[in-house]
Amino acid sequence: MSSITNLIQRFSTLGPADREWLGWLISDWQLLADLATADLVLWVRTEAETFVAVGQVRPSGAPTLFYRDLIGQEIREQWADEVERAYQTGETIRSSAPDWFDEIPAQLTITPVHSMRLDEGKATRSEKSIAIITRHTNLSGPRHLTRQELTFREISEDLFTMIEAAEFPDPDAPDFNRQGAPRASDGVIRLDPDGVVTFASANALSAMNKLGFGGELEGEVFADVASTLVDDKRHVTVDEALPLVVTGRAPWMTDIDARGVNVTMRAIPLHRQGTRLGALLLCRDTTEVRHQQQELITKDATIREIHHRVKNNLQTVAALLRIQARRARSDEAREALLQAMRRVSSIAVVHDTLSGGFSQSVEFDEVFLRVMRLATEVAGGTGTARIRPELRGSFGAVPSEYATPMALALTELVTNAVEHGFADDVADGHVVVEVNRDEDFLNVQVKDNGRGMVGGHDGTGLGTQIVRTLVEGELAGTIDWTSTQGEGTCVEIRIPKRWGVTSNTEAIDTI
Repeated sequence: MSSITNLIQRFSTLGPADREWLGWLISDWQLLADLATADLVLWVRTEAETFVAVGQVRPSGAPTLFYRDLIGQEIREQWADEVERAYQTGETIRSSAPDWFDEIPAQLTITPVHSMRLDEGKATRSEKSIAIITRHTNLSGPRHLTRQELTFREISEDLFTMIEAAEFPDPDAPDFNRQGAPRASDGVIRLDPDGVVTFASANALSAMNKLGFGGELEGEVFADVASTLVDDKRHVTVDEALPLVVTGRAPWMTDIDARGVNVTMRAIPLHRQGTRLGALLLCRDTTEVRHQQQELITKDATIREIHHRVKNNLQTVAALLRIQARRARSDEAREALLQAMRRVSSIAVVHDTLSGGFSQSVEFDEVFLRVMRLATEVAGGTGTARIRPELRGSFGAVPSEYATPMALALTELVTNAVEHGFADDVADGHVVVEVNRDEDFLNVQVKDNGRGMVGGHDGTGLGTQIVRTLVEGELAGTIDWTSTQGEGTCVEIRIPKRWGVTSNTEAIDTI
C-alpha cells in the first residue's frame, strides 16, 4: 500500500486529496480483480504526458495474463491510444477485438478514475480523470461461464461504473484493516434495492447455515433472515451496525456471533447516479480467526505479566545488593556490590518498559534516559554530582532481546565516564551520548571532557570486558576507545541493523 502511494507521488503530479482517493481505491484492489476475474493495472499520467503503471493485481480464481509485473513501466504502444482517449473523455472504453498479449487473447476494458471533491461544502466529481484502470480478461480456453462467474462480473461492472462516476470508494466508509476481511471467494450475497437476495454463493450459504439458518437465501429479505438469527439473545452477540449492514445501506462491516460461530459481514452499497441498485454483501466464517486473536491477546497479557514479575524480582535483588553494600566493611566490596546493583537495575528498566505494552519491542530512548539517570544517581554518591549527562539523537525502537545488552553496555560506559573520567573537583563535566543512524548501522558515541585514560587506550577491568562481550558477542558490533590525556575519552560503538520490527498495523523505525 505504502509502496503504491510512493509510486503515485513519484510519477504523477496529483495532489494529496487525489493520492488519498487512489489509496482508498487500492485498498479494495484484490476484491475488484476477483470479482472481475481479470488482471488490473493502475496507470497515472506523468509530466511527460505518458502513463506509468503504479499498481497491479492478479485475480485469485482465474489465470493471469502477466507473469511479470508491469509496475514502473510506461504504457505499451498497443494500449496507448485507447488509454489516452479514455483519459480525455472520462468514459469507459472496451476493445472491439481481442487484445493479444504474449499470444494470449484478452478483453481490454479501460476505466477512467475520478475523485470526489468538496466545493463550498458540496461534493462534486473531478472534471478530469486522475488515473486509469485497465482490465485484462483472459479469453483463452473458451468455456461456458457459471452463474457465479456471471454474477461476479455483473457486480464488478457496477463497481467500475461507480469508480468512473466517483461513487466508489465511499469516503464515508469507516476505516478498517483489510487483513482478515471477507473476500469474494469467502462468500457473496447480492441484494436488490428492496433488500431481497438475488444470488448467494455456496460459501455464503455455508456460513449462514453455521449460524443456524437452514433454508434457501434467494428470494428472502436478508434483513428478515438476520433477525431470525438474533432473536435468541442468549446465544447471539448483536452489533449495533448489523441492521445497516444486512440491509446493504451503509458501507460498514460487522460480526454475527451465534452459537460459538463468528461470521464477519461487509456491505458495499451499489448505486448509479443516485439511484440505488442494491448491495453486495461479503461474508466470511472467521470463527477460527477470532479464536486465534483471543489466544494472542491472552498470550500478550501473560507475557506482560511475566515481564512485570521479572522486573519486581530484579528490583528486589537490586535492593538487597544496595543493603549489603551499605553493610560492607571494605570500599572494594562496597563498590563491587553497587556495580552489581546498578547492572541488575538496568535490566529491570528494560522489563519494566516491556510490561507496559503489547509490543515486544522497546522505545530505547525512554529506557536509556532512565538508565542514564540511574547511573548518575549511583555515581553521585562518590563526589561527582557536578557531571551532566546528555543524549543527542534517537535510538528508536529495539527488539527486547537486544535492548538488555545495549542497556547494560551503555550503562557501563556512562557510569565509568562519570565515576572515573573526572577529577573530584571538576566544575563543569559533560558526558554526551550521541546517536547516529544510517541504512545499515547504528552508531553510538559516548564522549566526555574529562581527564582521559591513562596510556590513551581502553582498560582491562571487569566493566570493559563486560562491554566488549556484550557489543561484540550479543550485538555483533564493534567498539573502539580513543582518549587524549587531559582532553577526555570517546568510545565508539557500531551495531549492524540486523532486524526489523512492526508495531500493530504500522512499520516502526528500528535499528
